[in-house]
Amino acid sequence: MAQRILIVDDDPVQRRLLEEAVKRFGYRSKSCTNGKEALEILTGNAQCEIDLVILDLMMPEVDGFQVLKDTRAAKNPVPIIVQTANGSIETVIEAMRAGAQDFVVKPSRPERLQVSITNLLKVAVLEDELTRIRKHSEGTLTFDNIVTRSEPMDRVLRLGERAASSNIPILIEGESGVGKELIARAIQGSSERRSKPFITVNCGAIPDHLVESILFGHEKGAFTGAVDRHIGKFQEANGGTLFLDEVGELPMEVQVKLLRALQEGEVDPVGARKPIKVDFRLISATNRRLLDQVKEGKFREDLYYRLNVFPIWVPPLRDRSEDIPELTRHFIARFAAEESKPQVTGIIPDTLKMLRSYEWPGNIRQLENAVFRAVVLCDGPNLTCEDFPQIAQATDTPMSYAGSSPVETRAPQADVYSSSLNVESKWEEQQDKQFFQVEAVSAFDAEQPPFGYMRSFDGEGHVCTLMGVEEEMIRTAISHYGGRMTEVAKRLGIGRSTLYRKLKEYGLEERPESKAAN
Repeated sequence: MAQRILIVDDDPVQRRLLEEAVKRFGYRSKSCTNGKEALEILTGNAQCEIDLVILDLMMPEVDGFQVLKDTRAAKNPVPIIVQTANGSIETVIEAMRAGAQDFVVKPSRPERLQVSITNLLKVAVLEDELTRIRKHSEGTLTFDNIVTRSEPMDRVLRLGERAASSNIPILIEGESGVGKELIARAIQGSSERRSKPFITVNCGAIPDHLVESILFGHEKGAFTGAVDRHIGKFQEANGGTLFLDEVGELPMEVQVKLLRALQEGEVDPVGARKPIKVDFRLISATNRRLLDQVKEGKFREDLYYRLNVFPIWVPPLRDRSEDIPELTRHFIARFAAEESKPQVTGIIPDTLKMLRSYEWPGNIRQLENAVFRAVVLCDGPNLTCEDFPQIAQATDTPMSYAGSSPVETRAPQADVYSSSLNVESKWEEQQDKQFFQVEAVSAFDAEQPPFGYMRSFDGEGHVCTLMGVEEEMIRTAISHYGGRMTEVAKRLGIGRSTLYRKLKEYGLEERPESKAAN
């Protein structure tokens, strides 16, 4: 969904011109004929639906200056561009002091207006990201800082706000990458424990023999190697919140001690003589159904009911596609700034439509990484389908360069890079012509296995030799990384001199022109 711009102008001709211009720029518009209508929107419940305001200063009754003052008084940070026929310095200074971010003089050129809109929307996203990062580090992140516009997530946020008002144990369920930890941090930041410790523990990443020590701590000399006293995560979270991610991965013996910590509000460090009282708020998360694990005997039933007092289900991204445009714009602004690519400012509608049609099995984390890669690849002002080759291939989206199937049958001496790569590598082929070429080898007679799959058997049905496997792996790496030998050596985990020696052994000498690319 495109961002919405509020146009406030009492002149019907000027209002119509702005509506057409905004539509041509790729945004949605909403119009007001006077300042009173604008204030009802900008200071009411509908203010979150407006991403930017184009405001006329000279209007009857409530003028633009009053709209500016009242909007800022209502703590609405929406970017505002003011316009008027009177372009005096005094007017500009007064408007800026009242809270405007930019100023245009009627009649404004469309190009000038477009640049102003693009820049302000980008700055607004960056400011939101900086605020989110600061609140994240301070433990004061709230539900207002979560990027969403979908009804399913709105219900999640309302549940979270209710849970934040008490110390009730919370179980957040949902697929990997949906933002369970973000919801947990928002609960912490909206509760009385804001600014207090927020301790995160990934239960699935801790070795079984260390789980008890890491969670509950240990005394000096409690076991071999315990040379110092260690404070456990429960004690670190004292006064704040303990977030147990992937809680279903905890061993059964540790589940017993977790149950006691919840029931008694105290923990038993390994080797300690007496338990230690702790004050913590527990939020658990899992990407599995704990109830199914209870039925399978992998999770204690009594602990399940202790954790599942206030369940919150976070829906996957495919069930809230309305969030994809907003999240995408948010990631574009962030990564364009991080990667020093200020020319990347948006995304074309067809590409956004493609992203919304994709299933996103990795959810928001996958979308974030896809946009990161697209920003790095993008050479123009807007992201296109060509910047998302993997998504385009998965959704069967036609692209200008995709004139043939991803995998083709080849004759001997064919270019491995140009004839056996998928759509993603096809894009890279267009960007750099100085690539390494090697002889094509097929273990499947006339048919070529999909790119990235290793042959296990030779043409006679016998297992391939280790040298043969190594040779094919080197060929695949050279093809995949476009002949960039430094990158090939790095990804194969060998030195560059070793790579060149193996190239010579297998008769894969690098051509002179490809050396220049390194």
